[in-house]
Amino acid sequence: MRISLHNTLSRTVETFEPLERNLVRMYCCGPTVYNYAHIGNLRTYVFEDLLRRTFEFSGFDVKHVMNVTDVGHLTDDGDDGEDKMVKSSKESGRDVYEIARLYTDAFFADTDELNILRPHIACRATEHIGDMIALIKRLEEKGHTYVAGGNVYFSIDTFSRYGELARLNLDELQSGARIDVDRNKRNPKDFVLWFTKSKFENQVMLWDSPWGKGYPGWHIECSAMSMKYLGESFDIHCGGIDHIPVHHTNEIAQSEAATGKQWVRYWIHGEFLINETGKMSKSKGEFLTLSVLKSEGFDALDYRYFCLGGHYRSQLVFSWKSMESAKSARRNLIRQIQRLLGEAQHPAETLSEAAQSYLTMFAEHLGNDLNAPRGLATLWDLLKDSAIPADEKLLCLYRMDEILGLSLASVEVPKEEPVSIPAEIQQLVDERIEAKREKNYHRADELRAIVEQAGYRLTDTSNGTVVSKNV
Repeated sequence: MRISLHNTLSRTVETFEPLERNLVRMYCCGPTVYNYAHIGNLRTYVFEDLLRRTFEFSGFDVKHVMNVTDVGHLTDDGDDGEDKMVKSSKESGRDVYEIARLYTDAFFADTDELNILRPHIACRATEHIGDMIALIKRLEEKGHTYVAGGNVYFSIDTFSRYGELARLNLDELQSGARIDVDRNKRNPKDFVLWFTKSKFENQVMLWDSPWGKGYPGWHIECSAMSMKYLGESFDIHCGGIDHIPVHHTNEIAQSEAATGKQWVRYWIHGEFLINETGKMSKSKGEFLTLSVLKSEGFDALDYRYFCLGGHYRSQLVFSWKSMESAKSARRNLIRQIQRLLGEAQHPAETLSEAAQSYLTMFAEHLGNDLNAPRGLATLWDLLKDSAIPADEKLLCLYRMDEILGLSLASVEVPKEEPVSIPAEIQQLVDERIEAKREKNYHRADELRAIVEQAGYRLTDTSNGTVVSKNV
């Protein structure tokens, strides 16, 4: 199966070709663990999970690495503002390391509930300080750094392709310099690789380094850890679109300046989840978490279904009404599977050509830049097709769910409590069975309607017709 993805670097949809045959090496920007993940954050991880599942469905091996930023980074990507971990510590009264553990655990609890596959390697920044220092020294030896005001800076003027990902105009950036932001910077877009205690004297997380006791800049951690586990060149780097102009731009500069090689071949970015006020953000002080959705009566997989209903490169508008629609659609899907299980009990072992065509179409949609909305439409078309037997529909649905991640294979037929069926209802049921045997389907449908209007439900199974009381 061919997979094509929109590469932010080229701004085009490209056919994916791995550096190493049949292996996808993928790095995803992980959480900064100073607070709970909001549902806008989680949308990005759902799309990255969809990407990984699509590769694995297609027969690729995937090596998935994600960082956990437990050092914290500043409230502004451009080296300004307050450290997020310290800020959370002041507000909560907790130790910064306790905060990191608490919100790391909370993050993975959320992603588990959303059926997001855990990365093969989740690397904590605090456990890789030595790797970051080694990379900074490497840049220093190649003349890409300078020290000013106690901090080590990367000089973007030493890297001719700076801003290529974000398509920045360096002449315009230079002419628009705001020297009052950081007077130590030679160029306003230079960025910090290592802060010493001269930046924040009350900083708790500090490590020894050749440049003094301090802590790393945010951007250096992703470069150091991704190269440690995936090599100096790898296939895919994912994240939200807000990372393009600063974080990912700076990652490319420092990584490729150090190695002299192309660092990442495909840059895949997800769009924002927005509401009536715009992008959801923790910095605004009010944000929705998965726990809030659950307290409002939604299942975590309702939110996953909601995310699948929008293309990852399109803004997705959140509202409680749209969540209700997603919940209703997923409940309907569950009922459809329960009906199929009642008819077939088990999925088929193989698919006919007609059923296979649905699975092929579904896979093509997902392989075409992860078009999950079209994939869901194909799933519903399959369910509506009366020519496909129930057992083949089940097998097809389960295969589709290897990508969708909605736990369809765990759906079971609810156990019915024994009910006493009145004689007049049983007589109607028997008449319907006889009508079906005589192929008088019009009369059979009339009798079903009469029974259901009386408050009973009929389920046709391979073992006969089951009568149950409507709840």
